[in-house]
Amino acid sequence: MTQNANRIQRETSDPWWVRATIVSISISFVALMLVMPLGVIFFEAFRKGVSVYLKAFQDRNAIRAIFMTCLAAGIAVPLNLVFGIAASWAIAKFHFRGKGLLIALIDLPFAISPVISGLVYILVFGMQGWLGKWLEGYGIQVIFAVPGIVLATIFVTFPFVARELIPLMQEQGSEEEWAAVSLGANGWQTFWRVTLPNIKWGVLYGVLLCNARAMGEFGAVSVVSSNIRGGTNTLPLHIDALYNDYNSVAAFAMASILASLGVITLIGKTLLERKLEQDSNSSLESTTTEGIS
Repeated sequence: MTQNANRIQRETSDPWWVRATIVSISISFVALMLVMPLGVIFFEAFRKGVSVYLKAFQDRNAIRAIFMTCLAAGIAVPLNLVFGIAASWAIAKFHFRGKGLLIALIDLPFAISPVISGLVYILVFGMQGWLGKWLEGYGIQVIFAVPGIVLATIFVTFPFVARELIPLMQEQGSEEEWAAVSLGANGWQTFWRVTLPNIKWGVLYGVLLCNARAMGEFGAVSVVSSNIRGGTNTLPLHIDALYNDYNSVAAFAMASILASLGVITLIGKTLLERKLEQDSNSSLESTTTEGIS
């Protein structure tokens, strides 16, 4: 038996030079396209010393850009979290008309350029748009103001939580929820004590990706913000403005924040993927044990 297994392994395994070539190409591509640019960002940011690096964060426009980025992400991420949980729960647990349409609409931001979404918001909420005059009558400004930035950020980020939770909840099924209901639990008790503990790592994973996307969004926000320095500029827009002014050290200093966020996101993503895999294996082992018993 062991000899047959060894023979099959030898016949199906690729030669060493094939494996070495594939691994070398993969590592070289990652180093060239990801690791080297990341290293350049931090090198250029600290090229003139730590004092110059820290001075870039003392600029009023930089502080305002960081605040606007945190504000947009701080509003968009919780709203997308609520929507993602509700949408994934509805899609995974219930059968209703229009489910396929809902799934397609969730994927819409992946198919549409962020710039196009920004133009759509201008068409709807701009001064010459469908609702612009009506909103102006109530003193509400959406485009070229904070509400427009938040709306654009919500649009480009709302698929992340839902898209992470839908397959996870579909794989888990509804047996545990039905068991809780049969024991007298109401809807909220079922959600808090059964559903949420089963999807908590998926929720964190989706929130992590959603936040990283929200803080790094450029295209849609650029269209609806008008790039007002010290006003509506977010961190990516402020970096672009600094680089266009040939202030490369300050631009790379600001970029190091987003780069650090990307590294943290990558580490968190890896840890959460391991946790999800461990939970999945534990669930599979318990199911197998119960089946054998």
